[in-house]
Amino acid sequence: MTLAWILAASFAGGTLSAALAAFALALRTTWIPMLVSYAIGALLGAAFLEIIPHAFAKAPGQAGFAILVGIFVFFVMEKLLLWRHCHTEDCEVHVPHEQAHDHGRAGVLIIVGDTVHNFVDGVLIAASFLQSTELGVIAALAIIAHEIPQEVGDFLILLHSGYTRARALALNLGSSLATLLGGVGGYYLLPLFADWEAGLLGFVAASMIYVAVADLIPGLHRRPELRDTASQALLIALGIGSIAVVRMLLPH
Repeated sequence: MTLAWILAASFAGGTLSAALAAFALALRTTWIPMLVSYAIGALLGAAFLEIIPHAFAKAPGQAGFAILVGIFVFFVMEKLLLWRHCHTEDCEVHVPHEQAHDHGRAGVLIIVGDTVHNFVDGVLIAASFLQSTELGVIAALAIIAHEIPQEVGDFLILLHSGYTRARALALNLGSSLATLLGGVGGYYLLPLFADWEAGLLGFVAASMIYVAVADLIPGLHRRPELRDTASQALLIALGIGSIAVVRMLLPH
């Protein structure tokens, strides 16, 4: 019965947050560059307000090392993706900076990080249900609520990286299935995952920070006008605030 609860909650925790975030399907294409600012805020808010504190509470040394390793790994991964596309004439190195396109690199990086994040969420759901059904239900609801702003941001980043709406939704839903794998794995192998939880969370935080700071923020500087800067700052603050509000309202 406990495993059945874990499976149901993991499935809901992964897919519901992604499905609710899919309201972005209704967005006008012209809104996407502007709303990327919100995505930056949601990513940084989730990393610094939620994931990093949790990781450091578990094992600060492991978490800090995982963040550094994660940033290095994503740097190398992005370089490899860039090298692959630089064999074509439209490589961003060979075109004016304002016309450059990231060829989906930010989308690839965010999906990798989000998959790991969803897997860890599944492990946390399993750990909660193994203590009590009530705690498990609360944990699943909290995870769904925490994930919605981040999933909205992820969806917008995928659209900004050149993915179609259908493919962005499919990738988000596919990534969410990692929650189910984490739930099953947590049920059978919880002691093993407990030893690595801080490191996994640190890697997740690194993916969010790297994508926000290295890939998305530089694009905002291409629009230096005061009006654009003000709207960008407001939307970044809104993204951070949405994570902060959910964190304050829900139990941890």
